[in-house]
Amino acid sequence: MLPSKVVRHKAGRFLPVILAGLILAACSGQGPQTSTVNIQGPVTASSAYYLQQAQQSSDDSKTDWQLLAIRALLKEGKYPEATQQLSQLPQQLSETQQQESLLLNAQLLIAQQKTKEAEPLLAQVKTGALSQDQLARYYSLQIASAQGRPSLSLVRSYIAQEPLLKGTDHQGNIDATWQTLTQMSPQEVSNLVINADENVLQGWLDLLAVWRANAQDAEMLKSGIKDWQTRYPQNPAAKTLPTQLSQMQSYTKASTSLIALLLPLNGQAQVFANAIQKGFNDAKNGLSAPAAQPAAAAQPAEAAASTQPTAVAGSASDPISAPQQQQQQPAETAAQPQSQPIAAQPASSAQIKVYDTSSQPIEQVMQQAQQDGATIVVGPLLKSNVEKVANSQTPLNVLALNEPEQIQNHPNICYFALSPEDEARDAAHHIWDQGKRQPLLLVPRSGLGDRVTNAFAQEWQSLGGTTVMQQRFGSTAELKQGINSGAGISLSGTPVNAAPAASQGVSIAGLTIPAPQQSTPDAVSTSSGGSVDAVYIVSTQDELQLIKPMITMRTGSRSNISLYASSRSAQAGAGPDFRLEMDGLQFSDIPLLSGSNPGLMQQTAKSFNNDYSLVRLYAMGMDAWTLANHFNQMRQTPGFTLDGNTGRLSANTDCVINRKLTWNQYRRGEIAPAN
Repeated sequence: MLPSKVVRHKAGRFLPVILAGLILAACSGQGPQTSTVNIQGPVTASSAYYLQQAQQSSDDSKTDWQLLAIRALLKEGKYPEATQQLSQLPQQLSETQQQESLLLNAQLLIAQQKTKEAEPLLAQVKTGALSQDQLARYYSLQIASAQGRPSLSLVRSYIAQEPLLKGTDHQGNIDATWQTLTQMSPQEVSNLVINADENVLQGWLDLLAVWRANAQDAEMLKSGIKDWQTRYPQNPAAKTLPTQLSQMQSYTKASTSLIALLLPLNGQAQVFANAIQKGFNDAKNGLSAPAAQPAAAAQPAEAAASTQPTAVAGSASDPISAPQQQQQQPAETAAQPQSQPIAAQPASSAQIKVYDTSSQPIEQVMQQAQQDGATIVVGPLLKSNVEKVANSQTPLNVLALNEPEQIQNHPNICYFALSPEDEARDAAHHIWDQGKRQPLLLVPRSGLGDRVTNAFAQEWQSLGGTTVMQQRFGSTAELKQGINSGAGISLSGTPVNAAPAASQGVSIAGLTIPAPQQSTPDAVSTSSGGSVDAVYIVSTQDELQLIKPMITMRTGSRSNISLYASSRSAQAGAGPDFRLEMDGLQFSDIPLLSGSNPGLMQQTAKSFNNDYSLVRLYAMGMDAWTLANHFNQMRQTPGFTLDGNTGRLSANTDCVINRKLTWNQYRRGEIAPAN
């Protein structure tokens, strides 16, 4: 009997295990359950897979599969299909489904450049009900809706998103936070009001202050960053430095013991070369530090409104042309800037040797500079010479003062130019940042008009904009004939057929918003009664005095179309009548001529007899000195920026120096900073 008892005992002991196994087996044999469809997690399959699952599923789980399919469609850039699926969602959604639906609708609107319509949807999202993956997507949408415009809310979105990210997405968040902060002017940063408990944000702002105070001295910057990391050990940037600052930790300053300055000292370009050389020498001797950002309350004097040379250094077709022959007269009743002391810096011990590129071939000049022991070359100025230097395989570091037609990326060459194309690209950013989306370009029928149009359109498309319209005008005589006839200027034109720059979508934390596809419409006209909301005018002052009234003839004085102009139309000598006539128009110029350093501007303008085309080139010379002393930073540091006399300077991956200009506006007969 004993064996039978033992068997019964063992059977009773294993019965619960057997029953549990049967239950699990039964469960595993059933079809997909609603609980297995996780709409709050990442999307890992294609839209076709999710759509198939939705067709094969019951009503309870079908909606969840549809939501996953919509996310996949958006990720794949299939916006019409996503729109169709969104419209087919049932009216009654669970709380979790409703939150996901809000995120998807907002994402679709942002992808379609309808950020204003997306904002109310994002405001309805209950962040407390979201998973970490959804939160990361939510903040990505907040970031995308900002459209790259630096603001306190954008920085806060990056900070909130940071703990939710890993790997390259995390580093991307750190770099984007830093880039947003560095794009804000010192005045904007000083006006920020933050909460007492925003310790991470305060740490970021302190790091920005350390960088701006020590950006000119690599060793001081390294020490400052180390001290900052000690004070803010828990800040995400203390653990993972922005790439720009991380690379600056290993930065080695380029030698500037002997600088070769290559300029044409004879011929038509001599007057330009003299202005650049004077600025270069004055900066070397410590006359003035790089310009600070002008205070928002600063009132640029009328004398700061500058002229544009027929073609400044760096223009595309005529690298250098003769200066304007007309005599520049002082402003009639302009308020002159109060004389202020000029900021002095210690003079450098570097040796400068000037070489005349107009007396011998550029190849010989470069060879001689190398034999003389030059450690860096600044120049040449003429476009043809820059192209030859770029093709020469020189071992010397070169800061060229112009750009070739085709930029070549060499590890030892940077390109610094003042050009109409440069202004046009900056204008595209300024107009975009002001919320305009349908620009019209009014440009001359000339090579200058072609270059400006292409540069603006390519930059506009890189920002996410679509079609740019253009209208050409002829001579001053033609414009006068138009105004005498009362015809005015109709704000209509034809699309610019410029090859778009490389577009980039938004891709953060698994959220991908592909860039909008660019269409090439047929040549059509868009009238002022249509969608044009901004006009960028490239003209002389005489032409602008005719163009603006002709626009008013057709649109009326109360038109909400914003007008913008390049510095080509701003000249000394324009009196109060001109300023009143230009009321509302915004125009760009370099910081030195916009009140950033009134003492230096006043002194320089006097030395050049109020010819502000030469003042610009003088400022270029000053900035060339500063850039030469930061050559390795430009080449080695992504996101390199500094505040210069010709603009806020930054270097792209090809080491082409871009300039962010100062924008002013005519208001009630005065000149004030543009909003």
